[in-house]
Amino acid sequence: MRGGVSDVPATVRECRVIEFVCTPVPQEIPARFPSPFDRGAVHQLARRAALEMLDDLRHHAPAMWNLAQPAGGKMFGVLVVADTDGTVGYVRGFSGMLGGVWEVAGWVPPVFDVSAHDALRIAAAAETESLRRQRIELTQRNVSTTELATFDRESLDRANVLLHGIQCTYRFENARGATAMLHELFAPAMPPGGSGDCAAPKLLAHAYRNGLKPLALAEIWWGAMPRSGDRRAGSFYPACRGKCGPILTHMLDGLNAEPATAYGVTHVDALHPAVAYEDQWIAIVEKPCGLLSVPGRSAQLRDSVLTRLRERFPDATGPLLVHRLDLDTSGLLLVAKDADTFAALQRLFATREIEKRYIALLDGDVRSERGIIELPMRVDVDDRPRQMHDPVHGKRAITEWMTLGRDAGRTRVAFRPLTGRTHQLRVHASHPEGLDAPIVGDRLYGREAPSDGERLMLHAERLAFVHPVTGARVEVESPAPF
Repeated sequence: MRGGVSDVPATVRECRVIEFVCTPVPQEIPARFPSPFDRGAVHQLARRAALEMLDDLRHHAPAMWNLAQPAGGKMFGVLVVADTDGTVGYVRGFSGMLGGVWEVAGWVPPVFDVSAHDALRIAAAAETESLRRQRIELTQRNVSTTELATFDRESLDRANVLLHGIQCTYRFENARGATAMLHELFAPAMPPGGSGDCAAPKLLAHAYRNGLKPLALAEIWWGAMPRSGDRRAGSFYPACRGKCGPILTHMLDGLNAEPATAYGVTHVDALHPAVAYEDQWIAIVEKPCGLLSVPGRSAQLRDSVLTRLRERFPDATGPLLVHRLDLDTSGLLLVAKDADTFAALQRLFATREIEKRYIALLDGDVRSERGIIELPMRVDVDDRPRQMHDPVHGKRAITEWMTLGRDAGRTRVAFRPLTGRTHQLRVHASHPEGLDAPIVGDRLYGREAPSDGERLMLHAERLAFVHPVTGARVEVESPAPF
């Protein structure tokens, strides 16, 4: 569908780039294009452009865009560019459609030809409806299971052909002038739904098509938060790695760009993890912030608590680590030295007979004193490793919490997780239906990127349980280092 909205200033509709309210001086121009995958890498010039864009949205956004309606918000983006005459300004874009249309005056277009793309989508929708009706007819005729399975396979093949045709309308150029199609960038896997429609690839594609030099990028959410509750109006977010990772990696090739930060490769002293308790069957160690619990997939991410423990306990059998902590979380980890003890401790975790207590410093003034948060969660398949609240498809996640103190807009709390979902405490703290106060230093769920040197203020302070071999009560505490 074609469409446009003229309720924007004429200067925005007509110029190649939008000029800044205050012209940038040379010292403000980034020397290298900051990585779009790092939340903390939003350049000040891109931040200025984004705030100017939001100011314009407040004054000129038509009501038909429904940004303030429940779940009606959208990710917007700005790309700071240098024009061929040396003018430094910016272009702006949005993810997906805006107000039900792909093209809006004053905003960059999608990467595909809208007429060709929509024609294929209409044909695909008609074909899908025809196949649906045929299947209903076959079912009503009580055809054999084999015949129905054959029809389903043929329908899937046909759907894939139609989808491939739509994907072929997406072509992405990079700074070297090389072009790749959407399915090529994700091969051999299928591209996730919506790939190529985010603001970032649309902005870069527009720049390359028009001879503009990309200088810095920023993506910011505006409007009501999504149903998952993991986006806040006015907050900056990095490009998603699921849908945009392969695309932006290709598009930035040839551009003088900063590499994405590799978390988990920082040097951690060989003395870590320190042993807090040990006997012949188990150990409890203190993991520092910045050390992985288990190795990552790449050779750069080999160093971890597990690899260090295997060197420290060469005669131990079994998986060793009974549970894990996030890279950015510090605190106590439980270790089993043999397979039988490991299995016994796993059973204690499953039956909630191991008491875990975390200390966190939250970015916000939590007014209540205590409570229970129950927000089902699942992984955000388009932006791993982020997790999201999903009341329909999420797994049960329960956290008890208690306020310990308040100071200067921050709240110190104790968490007792009753389930062990990935990033459970971080999501339950940040979500509006939880405490609506993200953990300080949280680079995934915080309101802003952490300040330089500011760690995630989350620490596993206490472990308590009945020893599976001796029957003795084991209680170990590690005071939070913040």
